[in-house]
Amino acid sequence: MTDAIAGEVMVYQAITIFDITDHGMRIAAPFALHNDSLHEFRLRLGTRAVIVKGRVDRCEIGELRDGIVLYSCDVAFVDPAAHVRDTIRDFVAVHQAPPPRLIDGEVADG
Repeated sequence: MTDAIAGEVMVYQAITIFDITDHGMRIAAPFALHNDSLHEFRLRLGTRAVIVKGRVDRCEIGELRDGIVLYSCDVAFVDPAAHVRDTIRDFVAVHQAPPPRLIDGEVADG
């Protein structure tokens, strides 16, 4: 056998996003992310999906739920592409918009 060759593997794990802007997000994960580490995040935002690089600003133990430790992390996006920023802004705008008001309507008897 020859000398060992170093390598890495990227494994996608589910996270929960509590808050997102075009600058970053606040997440919960069942694993720790090292502070100041750089990661790629695949985000499904409604019907669209984007991949964005993010640097972990803070990650600490958040809570214990059903015997699983959840970590609370703040992630700052690193130079997101314009289409990624636009997709995130559109998603946030739709989900933060107040529900439409009923201006005039009727209820029919069933």
